[in-house]
Order: sequence, then structure tokens, then C-alpha cells
Amino acid sequence: NWWMQGNMEPTASLSILALLLLGLSQAVPLMETQHVDITRNILTINNGSRELLVEGDIVLPRTRNALVCPSNNCFWKKSSNGLVLVPFTVSNDFSSSDRSVIAGAMATFHSKTCIRFVSRTFEADYLSIQSRDGCYSAVGRQGGVQVVSLSRNGCVYHGIAQHELNHALGFYHEHTRSDRDRYVRINWANISPTMQYNFNKENTNNLNTPYDYSSVMHYGKTAFSINGQETITPIPDPSVPIGQRVDLSAIDIKRINILYNC
Repeated sequence: NWWMQGNMEPTASLSILALLLLGLSQAVPLMETQHVDITRNILTINNGSRELLVEGDIVLPRTRNALVCPSNNCFWKKSSNGLVLVPFTVSNDFSSSDRSVIAGAMATFHSKTCIRFVSRTFEADYLSIQSRDGCYSAVGRQGGVQVVSLSRNGCVYHGIAQHELNHALGFYHEHTRSDRDRYVRINWANISPTMQYNFNKENTNNLNTPYDYSSVMHYGKTAFSINGQETITPIPDPSVPIGQRVDLSAIDIKRINILYNC
């Protein structure tokens, strides 16, 4: 396995992570994502996906018609040492450079939270990171093999990988949280009627944290626009930037630590 083994003491990951991060010199540079419209990347790539997606990149089981994540069964379990181990595999379709990008995306979770992505050994529930036909993930732990798709055709960026992994940990998009109307205006006239469901509010647990314009989970201002005009406008200050995919924000990190009692 190219990653920390599932039966390793997680504290040993530092030296392994350091070795992996040496490969980042071959990967897409972190700062490069600042010059790419990542939200548009996700939505454009996913437009042709055969998966049943809502909000652009959230996978729904075909038997469901609404996002449901009951009780704590949707969250990854904490081990006796206080760390939350999330087993995963990575498809052989990814190059060494791609793997380095994914490694770098996971590094922030490892250094700032109690989440540890570990190579699967025998676990029944695990993430299978694949290059399918888009950038997408289910929300929370689903049970069994759970695909996180990072298409090599535009999804293998640091922030996109973090975005999709954060979905897998149980987080929705920021612009759909229950109190969003106090912080952003949804411009329905700029959204196709067939796409407006992507802006439905969710009955979210906001974990007593403020609305986060800088969240890696926030979509950009023109997401799902039919005319190039803004679909999401921050209020009261419309100039506030949204939709970054550079790295987890401080509040993203805080929420993970609250949700998983790190």
C-alpha cells in the first residue's frame, strides 16, 4: 500500500506523510487552484455524469429522493485512542502525481483534526477513491464500499479532494445550511427551474458555528447560472468572495473537530 497501513499506529504517519509530500513537486501546485474556477470545473465535469447527483456533486442512492443521514450511523467511528480512522483505497488509474495531490489534501485533516485516512486492510466500510465520470461523494458514512470520485479530467485538485472527502465525513454545502438566507441571497431568476432544487436548504446541524463564506464547502457566485449572472450573492456585502477551493478554512476544521469530538 502507498499510504499509512490500517494496522499502524497513526502517530507513525508523520514520517510517511513527509515522504509522500516530497512528491507534491510533481503534482498540481496548491496555489494553482487559485487561478482555476473550481466550482465551474465540478459542475461542468459532473454535467455528463450518470450518477444521481444533487447540489452538483452529492451522490444519492437511487432509492432515495432526499438527503437522509439518520443518527450517528452516518459518521465514522472513533477508535479507543481517540482518533477517527477512515479506511480507504485508491484506484490504480491515478498517477503518482495524482496520489500526491490526494495525500496533500488529506494532510490537513491529519494535522488539524482527529481524522486519519488509513489504507484499508480488511474493513467492511471504506472509501474507494476512483477516477469516474466526475467529482462527487455521498454525505457521511454509507456502509460498505463508498465511492469518492475524483476524475482525472479536472477533479484532482487539493481543494476539490478536500471538498469531496469532507462530504464523506458528513458535511453538506455551506450555501444550503438552514440559516443561509441571513447570509446569502439566492437569485432564482438566474437558475434554470430544473436546477433550482440544488439550492434547497437542508435541516443542518450548524454546530453553533457561524456561516462561513470562506468554507471549502461553499459554492461560487455563479454556480448553476443560466446566464452568467450571480446565483449566490453574499449579504449584506456582495463583494465578499465565496467558492474557494484552496484549503479547509479555520471554521471547516473547527466543525470537523466538534462533530467528531476531537
